[in-house]
Amino acid sequence: MAIQEISTTRRSFLAGTGGLVIGFALMPKIPVFAAEKGVQAGGADSLMTLNTFVRIGPDDTVTILSKHIEFGQGPFTGLATLVAEELDADWGQMRAVHSPADDKVYANLAFGLQGTGGSSSIANSYEQFRKAGATARAMLVAAAADEWRVPASEIIVEKGRVRHPGSGKESGFGALATKAASIKPPPDVKLKDPAKFTLIGQELPRLDTVAKTNGQAIFTLDIVPDDLLVVVVAHPDHFGAAVKSFDDSEARKVKGVVEVKQLPQGVAVYADNTFAALKGRSVLKVDWDLSNAETRSSDQLAADYAKSLTEKGVTAAEKGDVEKAFGDKGLKTLEAQIVFPFLAHAPMEPLDAVFIRAADGSLDVYNGAQFPGMDKNTAAKIVGLDTSKVRLNTQITGGSFGRKAQFGSPYMQEAAAAFAATDQSRPVKHMWTREDDIRGGYYRPMYLHKMRGAINADGRIVAWDQAIVGQSILGKADLDSTSVEGASDLPYDVPNVRVISHNVKLAVPPLWWRSVGHTHTGFAVETFLDELLQMAGKDPVEGRLEQLKEDPRYAGVLKKAAELADWGAKIPEGRQRGVAVVKSFNTYVSQVVEVSALADGTPRVHKVWCAVDCGVAINPNIIKAQMEGGIGYGLGAVLFDAVTLGKGGAIVQSNFHDYRSIRINEMPDVEVAVIKSGEPPTGVGEPGVPPIGPATANAWRRLTGAPVRGLPIVAVATS
Repeated sequence: MAIQEISTTRRSFLAGTGGLVIGFALMPKIPVFAAEKGVQAGGADSLMTLNTFVRIGPDDTVTILSKHIEFGQGPFTGLATLVAEELDADWGQMRAVHSPADDKVYANLAFGLQGTGGSSSIANSYEQFRKAGATARAMLVAAAADEWRVPASEIIVEKGRVRHPGSGKESGFGALATKAASIKPPPDVKLKDPAKFTLIGQELPRLDTVAKTNGQAIFTLDIVPDDLLVVVVAHPDHFGAAVKSFDDSEARKVKGVVEVKQLPQGVAVYADNTFAALKGRSVLKVDWDLSNAETRSSDQLAADYAKSLTEKGVTAAEKGDVEKAFGDKGLKTLEAQIVFPFLAHAPMEPLDAVFIRAADGSLDVYNGAQFPGMDKNTAAKIVGLDTSKVRLNTQITGGSFGRKAQFGSPYMQEAAAAFAATDQSRPVKHMWTREDDIRGGYYRPMYLHKMRGAINADGRIVAWDQAIVGQSILGKADLDSTSVEGASDLPYDVPNVRVISHNVKLAVPPLWWRSVGHTHTGFAVETFLDELLQMAGKDPVEGRLEQLKEDPRYAGVLKKAAELADWGAKIPEGRQRGVAVVKSFNTYVSQVVEVSALADGTPRVHKVWCAVDCGVAINPNIIKAQMEGGIGYGLGAVLFDAVTLGKGGAIVQSNFHDYRSIRINEMPDVEVAVIKSGEPPTGVGEPGVPPIGPATANAWRRLTGAPVRGLPIVAVATS
């Protein structure tokens, strides 16, 4: 495993081995992704100095240090584009690595600590990384002006070359880097007029694509130090259960098993290899204490959720007089209840981490850290080290969808506890299998929505009453905005609105899931609205446009999606179409879906037309890819996915055979239009997910005549 270590001292701007560093520096051990080859760069000229925004090497390469984890959504490429644009670099010289864990230096400006989530990577970094690039450019120009003894105003930078046309002098970045590093950076820099962008807005190739397709990319799972000890933990089948006792006699007989220990989270089996660890765990006998466990089934939970509707909730939104409006006998009314199941994140790479204790007593931790500072602090506390002695090395990761963004880093708590329970003389890899992850909790919570709506004689929706029951992801007793986002800020102009939230307590640990509250509120709002429009005899697109508030961006994506789909044209026999529009994370997305029914009654989505307005489009190619990925991810959930608790509260699902994604042959054809915009950029990692569910359900209702009152559409076994 080619992992280098280069350490430098901390200061604002550093010169090292002929390189220019902008930011702060500390540590390393991260593969570099290079644009010119799309592979991890190696060798001394890579200059992998970390905890910096921009580094320029003697070979003219420009390395950006991403404060955001790369798990497929594209921050390496997006952030490098911002720097390259203002630096006037050539795309072929751009590289990217993860920054170190530092909640102050590399804080997400939306969170106040280092972390990736909420589709915020580009939104919070847009100006910051452009300024980093512009500052580096100004320092290179100043260095050239001093060396060539010419006015800085006469120097131009273009495609990675610094030139003075009058004298004919020219240089690459690398030759000027050491001198530039000694120059005091300007206190302020002027950013480009967007009209002069040459890279932002272009479909540049991703920095990490080739390495991820030819096997050169290094994930945590690929890190295999010498003398590695592999550990897996046996967890209960019931949430909230604890170890009462265990019998490890059979586990210890397995060749390769080294030790068995009880941890706060379960019983850990240590072995010389993964096979032995898993085999040892499979014959481990654990007696679980269920006294504090969740023993209700999903059906019982749904019934208890319905009872919660009779209790006083927390008001999330209130306008007009809902009760008076529903008292009008001249209105047509509609009621519905919709149940949403628990959802696992099911990333392709399950949770894992590697711990290596150095000779000086310090600790290196390698993992896909979505909140690296939090993971670092957790590991340090449990292992008993000062945080200065712990290096958290963030790895590229095979997906997350929110799974690794956990309060208090519970996964790291378990991994660190497993390492701390050893003598720490051997490196330890802590692993979760797919089954561990799907059965491990931290799900998108189960929710129940109760809806009431009324339309007047003109077919306009005049009253909207919505109650939402579910766990507070934030653990709040009062209003949790993530439970009601997308409903409490209803985009439609309805004079009488009430949205009530009911928090429930369960032993099942909740977590955000790709698009958070919009996963269920977007579905509930857009399907119920569609039913009301159908009851009023309104076209789904025109009816929405009539009642949308004065926000041209909502209307813009809705009209564009309809235009792409040639809405109103003749539909092939046996098919129907549905539409939805959802704003999430300040990004507007509308989708039109065409669906038919297979012979076994399963919905088949043939085509999706998608329009997205995310402000300035940094890289349209990545935006389209994220819309396509969000559609595939969301469609699998709406059609097939649910984690259910069976009789006695035991978890039913375990792997992709009973918690399945859509297959490649089930992926619809997707056409994406990116709306040109001068608004500040917003995120695209999550907003592609919410509209696909309601658009599909609306098409399915129009095809079959039956509204969708519970997900997934294709029923799953509950016991």
